[in-house]
Amino acid sequence: MLADDYPPFLEEVERFLRNDHEIVGLAHDGEEALSLCLALNPDIVLLDLSMPILCGLEVATRLGELGCKSRIIFVTGQEDRDYVEAAFSLGASGYVLKGSMRTDLLQAIDAALNSSTFVSSFPANAGIPPRR
Repeated sequence: MLADDYPPFLEEVERFLRNDHEIVGLAHDGEEALSLCLALNPDIVLLDLSMPILCGLEVATRLGELGCKSRIIFVTGQEDRDYVEAAFSLGASGYVLKGSMRTDLLQAIDAALNSSTFVSSFPANAGIPPRR
């Protein structure tokens, strides 16, 4: 399942993944992402951090509280250590920068499906932990 409030990005991700993975739903805001995830119970949720109504972190929090077993990979433009730490503290399986999507997203999905984690490489001065 994909959740992002920018339709051209959703379309790009859907085209990129369509040959390797089934996309079961598209959400355009956090509330829709929460509802779709609970209804569809996808294996993986690709979730943007910055969405209207509920941000990605709020969606992840609520999904965890409701016992949702979907693995969450944040796909975002946020290059901030605090966001990475918050994402993983909520049980995220991955953190992929939108600018690295074509090189990192499939690796992040594979890691999540194998109960591992993945973090995109960040600029050296960002202080982000290396990929796990």
